[in-house]
Amino acid sequence: MAEHGAIFGAMLQEFNVAARIINLEPGIWNILTHPKRQIIVSCPVQMDNGEIECFTGYRVQYNITLGPAKGGIRYHPDVSLDEVTALAAWMTWKCAVAHIPFGGAKGGIVCDPTRMSRRELEALTRRYVAEIVDAIGPEKDVPAPDVNTNDQIMAWVMDTYSMHVGHTATAVVTGKPIEMGGSLGRREATGRGVMIATREAARHLGLDVKSLTVAVQGFGNVGSVSADLLAKAGAKIVAVTDWKGGVYNAKGLDIPKLLEYAAAHEKTVDGFPGGEALSNDKLWGLDVDVLIPAALENQITMQNASQIKAKIITEGANGPTTPDAHKFLHDKGIFVIPDILANSGGVTTSYFEWVQDRYGYFWEEKDVNERLEKKMCEAFDAVLKTSLRYKVDMRVAAYIVAIQRVGTVTRMRGMYA
Repeated sequence: MAEHGAIFGAMLQEFNVAARIINLEPGIWNILTHPKRQIIVSCPVQMDNGEIECFTGYRVQYNITLGPAKGGIRYHPDVSLDEVTALAAWMTWKCAVAHIPFGGAKGGIVCDPTRMSRRELEALTRRYVAEIVDAIGPEKDVPAPDVNTNDQIMAWVMDTYSMHVGHTATAVVTGKPIEMGGSLGRREATGRGVMIATREAARHLGLDVKSLTVAVQGFGNVGSVSADLLAKAGAKIVAVTDWKGGVYNAKGLDIPKLLEYAAAHEKTVDGFPGGEALSNDKLWGLDVDVLIPAALENQITMQNASQIKAKIITEGANGPTTPDAHKFLHDKGIFVIPDILANSGGVTTSYFEWVQDRYGYFWEEKDVNERLEKKMCEAFDAVLKTSLRYKVDMRVAAYIVAIQRVGTVTRMRGMYA
């Protein structure tokens, strides 16, 4: 096999462990470790100063055996083909674990959106969609928001695609504004899934959610909603860090006030008066029950894993723990809920949005949340049972569940020659 980058290599390490345990046959193994399609596009944009800048965009469709490809689009200076390919693979396994009829994809543009105007972001989004328009669609590949993208950017994606196909196609993208066919409950869905997974893990370990102390890394959409919902469930959120700084209060942070503060201070909790300052490095060593990494990849490494005292780690972010660090944590007796299970609430509710758009009938928020609760609990239960059956940790178990589901359908569909 050709050499891969570090992030895709980390995904392959995790995949290979599970594939060996279930004696996956070489042919299926080969298929499931190669991306179906990798698209690289150049997106020229006239900037506000009149100059033309060319941005590089990616869209990787990793596997579409179970259904249309599904995955977010991120805007970040560090986006790379390796990262996007690994994230597309993780989306494949995440959709399979969640038991929804989607394959896995991911997209990204190498840019710094914090230094771009709204007009420049719109122009970049529309150009990127125009470049990949033949590869996406309600039955081909359905994008969604990711790092530094939101419902407004998804609205531009939907409109650009619709202009190209000549009719309004709401189901081409999820995470849209409610007014345009978005789903109630979608914005909170990933964080809600993190809360449900944490609660189910606590129950399995004989812990009461009301007695849990929690530290959260990242206070964007996933981290903030996770913290808010866990606090509402009775847990005590004692620490939060983000891109700029952090805050700690042993008695528990006032999450509604913290949310207000972050909204008014460039989306950061840095300087919040309801606790003492906390650096990201110090977060890992806090004496808490639950640690929620909800920022970017590769945050928990062999450099900081030995500091961690938490009983449960719920991976709100994609790939926040390196494979070596994960093994170390498991050997230490820490219950890690892997990303492809823990943060699958987002893609599950994206699936609900896609269903509603295609059906032309929209559900009450209560119905969305109830369906999400059911799907998350079923997924957690399937992974836990697999973990106990094979005597493996939850990450390996989640991969076993995913590989068996995708592998089974790959076998049934056979080879097209």
